[in-house]
Amino acid sequence: MLKLPTLLLISTTTALAQLPSAKPIPHMQAVPLPHHITSFQLDGRELTAMHFDPQDMRPFCYPIRASKDVSLTRMGHPHDPLTHSHHNGVWVSHNMVNDLDFWGDYAKKKGRIVNVEVSREGYEDTDDYASMRMVNHWISEADKSVQLIEIRRTEIRPIDGAKSWFMIIDLEFSPPKGKTATLGATGFGLVAVRMAKSIGVHDGGGRILNSEGQLNEEAVFRKPARWCDYSGRITNDADGFGGITLMNHPMNPHNPTAFHVRNDGWMGCCLSLDTPVEVTEEKKLRLRYALWVHDGVATQAESEAQWQKFTAMPVVDLALKPAKK
Repeated sequence: MLKLPTLLLISTTTALAQLPSAKPIPHMQAVPLPHHITSFQLDGRELTAMHFDPQDMRPFCYPIRASKDVSLTRMGHPHDPLTHSHHNGVWVSHNMVNDLDFWGDYAKKKGRIVNVEVSREGYEDTDDYASMRMVNHWISEADKSVQLIEIRRTEIRPIDGAKSWFMIIDLEFSPPKGKTATLGATGFGLVAVRMAKSIGVHDGGGRILNSEGQLNEEAVFRKPARWCDYSGRITNDADGFGGITLMNHPMNPHNPTAFHVRNDGWMGCCLSLDTPVEVTEEKKLRLRYALWVHDGVATQAESEAQWQKFTAMPVVDLALKPAKK
């Protein structure tokens, strides 16, 4: 009787003989799932997922995992889940676009960010990264008019396996034909992160650190920086620490930008803290951000090195690639 390893060898050899042109599976894949979800997977293990159900108030990414199967982010404020229901893992939003609030879920003059396109050509699976391209409309809840058109490309790129990886967010905003869109002066928008409760400074004894070496909300709040890191405990293991460094790209307006952070566990990269940004057909708004997801508590030198690596990467073209035949 043949032993099991011998049977497996014969089976594999037979399969290769039958499929000599079988292609290797990319290490990174963006896998479409039911209910408007795309799962970003490294060798079959999910690192994060994009949720873009048009019934939601906005697209968002949740969970965010490094090497452990625990999310570094959460849904909602741990002490105020109702009025902070808009804190959705990692999200893109703004609370003042043409006098509409796209930030909170219960604003009087409210806007919704609705996905209108995720095409087959917008997905990429490679050994180095996986990505998806989507088109979202920022609409008025009152009359459903489109205020802003967003093209977004989200790329997940491992650096050190699941222990460390980039989420790179490329955005292009334009107004509807013949109109202008104004993103007002505010500290709420554009990219934000709601950290897990155990990572928060108040709840878990975590730590906020920015590129200038400043620590926690008291020193970091709305101060200009290249990046901001939030690290803390995610399990009770000896190595049960992790965090996220939120990075601004030098191409973005008002660089270095202010970071809006709280010891209760969230941070955001401010696009237009003191100065509004106008978007026209002739002057589209092109933006680039990254999140470095990592194990452990990142040092200033480590986060700075990753920011340097991010800013040295070529800026991608957001035009839709022709379909492969």
